[in-house]
Amino acid sequence: MQDQGIQGMTVERELIWLSPGGRLPTTFTELARHWIIHPVDLGQPPRRRPSALPRVRVGVIDLGDVGDPSALDLEDWIETLSPAHWISLLPSPPDQNSLLSDIVAGYCTDYHTRPYDLRRLDVTLGHLWGMARLMALRQHSRVRGNFEEQALDGESPAIVETRALLRRIAQTTEPVLILGESGTGRNTAAHFIHDHSDARQGPFVLVNCAALPPTLTQSELFGHEKGAFTHALSARAGRIEQADGGTLVLSDIDELQLEQQSTLLRFLQESVVERLGSHNPRRVRVRVIATTTHPLEQRVREEQFRADIFYRLGNLQVQLPPLRDRLEDLPFLCNTILRHAHRLSPHKTRRLCEDAMACLLTHNWPGNLRELHNRLQRAVLLSESDTITPEDLGLCSRDNPEQPRTQLSLERFRARAEREAITYCLNIANHNVSAAARLLRISRLSLYRLMAKHGTAHESSSTRREPVHRKGGHP
Repeated sequence: MQDQGIQGMTVERELIWLSPGGRLPTTFTELARHWIIHPVDLGQPPRRRPSALPRVRVGVIDLGDVGDPSALDLEDWIETLSPAHWISLLPSPPDQNSLLSDIVAGYCTDYHTRPYDLRRLDVTLGHLWGMARLMALRQHSRVRGNFEEQALDGESPAIVETRALLRRIAQTTEPVLILGESGTGRNTAAHFIHDHSDARQGPFVLVNCAALPPTLTQSELFGHEKGAFTHALSARAGRIEQADGGTLVLSDIDELQLEQQSTLLRFLQESVVERLGSHNPRRVRVRVIATTTHPLEQRVREEQFRADIFYRLGNLQVQLPPLRDRLEDLPFLCNTILRHAHRLSPHKTRRLCEDAMACLLTHNWPGNLRELHNRLQRAVLLSESDTITPEDLGLCSRDNPEQPRTQLSLERFRARAEREAITYCLNIANHNVSAAARLLRISRLSLYRLMAKHGTAHESSSTRREPVHRKGGHP
């Protein structure tokens, strides 16, 4: 919708109106002159973003007539729609430590209470819409050559849930541990937490632990005073001190050696640092985020990571989904990467053929988003036609071009779902077939048949380690 608006500018603005019943109250019908309004019924169960709903920059959560907000799937709807800014309409200011207070603080840029001022609401929405548009333009103008830029993009359930968890964690000040395979975007997740936290106006300091020499660990992290060692010609603040008031990211913390880990203990416990050559502790206010490719619990069991450090870092954990668990996002991610490639080479417009997309969907993606980005970049550079083929991607054999189509059959997807369900239920039932059959709501015989069909092994009672109960001191 084009409209002169309150500021006299010709704009096209869209607005989500999230309310019970999905109706715009007559009090606010004047907004329809300045906005294209998309009503959404808060009373319905949340679902993935409707395909007809565009990517809207601002939204209103109308809770003016809601009695008990806990009866609504409010947070799920907010995360599903996810505009850049929300404004909530409340009958009165929310009580401290209430659900409404948590939602407003965690998701909303502003809130209005009765009596509502329509003009003030319109101006506020317009301001937020303009800021969101400016940020979007800045992001599009930036060079998006790094796979990290798209790491949290998409609408698959796995990545939507991950964004929701990151957003909730951002409202705390506790240390966070981000786990993920190589190429899943761990540093992007750390940036997301910083950008949505109270520390977003402060510095964002990233320390690559894998490249931190043991002999320089203390100097690099804590800084030094002039004359502390031979080449200390001037005093220098360490990386932790540089992050004061902001966020410190310890990237690939699992790469630190045990003696390097020990230098972090006092800082994590007391939030103080002491420069080399100084005896004056300095208190710092830093949000700590650590990233790792390997579960630290396993490293602790292997005595390769200090338990006291882990317990100070692992209270809040986020597991980033690998690309193979969010294949629904592949078409969107591919289009984004190819659009960027087109900007770098305007004379080359590339699109994926059907067989190429089939190969992408059936690939296991050990390198995750980094591998996807590299394969598409390679295809753009090497393909001589406008259509990218499986061979351009380095996937699928020329001898069996129908293989990806066969793998995409409904029968194979059903078989994959059956195998995953059987494996999952056997694991949580401790490989007790009868218990797993009850979880699946099928007979024991049917489960044995499915296990034989899919070649699913299970540990028998003879091979499974059972606790030994002794009486009288003898087995």
